[in-house]
Amino acid sequence: MKKQTLLVSLLALVVFSGCKEEHKIALDGQKLLEQKCSACHNLDLPPKTYADEKAPPMMAVAFHIKDFIHATNESEKIPKAIDFVKDYVVNPSASKSFCDKKSLQTYGVMPSQKGKVTQDELQAIAEYMFEHYTVKNLTEAQAQQNKLAKMAPGERLVLKYKCVGCHKVDKDLVGPSFSHIAKRYGSNTQEMLESITNGSKGKWKMMHNRIMPAFANIPQNQKETMVSWIQKQ
Repeated sequence: MKKQTLLVSLLALVVFSGCKEEHKIALDGQKLLEQKCSACHNLDLPPKTYADEKAPPMMAVAFHIKDFIHATNESEKIPKAIDFVKDYVVNPSASKSFCDKKSLQTYGVMPSQKGKVTQDELQAIAEYMFEHYTVKNLTEAQAQQNKLAKMAPGERLVLKYKCVGCHKVDKDLVGPSFSHIAKRYGSNTQEMLESITNGSKGKWKMMHNRIMPAFANIPQNQKETMVSWIQKQ
């Protein structure tokens, strides 16, 4: 009897531990940030700003809290910053805010989110905030933006629509290279546009006649820009 009781207790402990762990895994900080915060805060990195924005960009919020949170050493900053977010979001006040007077005048004190977000959700949101909005990630994002800005519009579009997952400029991959496509079709813009819009099958024996999926959802002017860039390869 004692052995059976012990076995039941152990099984219960395993089940409840599993449920607790599953609950933690289910809380996605990024998705929660998008669901709970994006109505007022811009979440981009680097951030975008607008004349009629309701609240400061989330990157600015994360940087500001981390910079001004009181901590005796660096290792305490993030835990204290997370605790601050969990408290401030449900109990906001001007006295608690780290915003300067001008920002408070511009945005005001945020409304309490009590009843709209749980403490567990705020924990996940804050953890993601301070992992994502970092100087390192900002620097990398700015470098990527600078790289994209130097590209031709057509090249940016083939990256945007992930064409490079199957095609390279001068190397066959899943599909033929852009240079092979340009060589075959030359100035036949219409056929290239139709292949992008409707997909194609059996046109490239050297690629084992693989099927190209249709991309009818891409705006016509963008497809034309992509084709024009491919023709130059």
